[in-house]
Amino acid sequence: MKTTIKYWAIVPAAGVGKRMQADRPKQYLPLNGVTVIEQSLTRLLQVQQFTAVVVAISKEDPYWPELAISKHARIRSAAGGKERADSVLSALYSIADSAADDDWVLVHDAARPCITQSDVEHLIDELQNHEVGGILGQASHDTLKSVDNNLAITDTVDRSQIWRAFTPQMFRYGALKLALQEAADKGWVVTDDASALEIQGKQPKMIAGRADNLKITRPEDLALAQFYLEQQQ
Repeated sequence: MKTTIKYWAIVPAAGVGKRMQADRPKQYLPLNGVTVIEQSLTRLLQVQQFTAVVVAISKEDPYWPELAISKHARIRSAAGGKERADSVLSALYSIADSAADDDWVLVHDAARPCITQSDVEHLIDELQNHEVGGILGQASHDTLKSVDNNLAITDTVDRSQIWRAFTPQMFRYGALKLALQEAADKGWVVTDDASALEIQGKQPKMIAGRADNLKITRPEDLALAQFYLEQQQ
């Protein structure tokens, strides 16, 4: 009997966003009438394929319980970790009773509120039969430079094979959990989910996404995200 493959979204949201220089984590800053994280989650909830959206939250977070979206029927909460990878792994463990190894998991940054339903569905369509999975991204159009510790330019990098990595990043539940657990056990630093698979010799596929899938990192990014949201509407 063939089992039905499920799709899960995971949103690590336990970070503090120090570079924003704000009085609260960046995911709770106001954006277009709600918070950044509410914008991101609303976009993900538009994707009907998701069985649930699991949000990894710090235990000391006073803001999350106050948001109406935290009570949404398809939203689940999990304990956040010190690093992004820890939060993703915690969220994976929280659905262990419901998720199968062959299910697909799409991990998305809470601070990417401009993700579109069409980009997520395109990612799913492109990767649903792929042996590893992959990520959304954009080819680099800038000239890239290598620098030393004093910021002196040492080289110009060939940009023809360089892509910027976005989210969501989509991998099988079992493979992602195994890769992140091994990275944690061995103390490896993984800055995104794809790198955990890459360490194991896997080759995730890059899927071209929209350039306005902005990650809010610095104060000026909020105004740009506001502009992108208005343009999308």
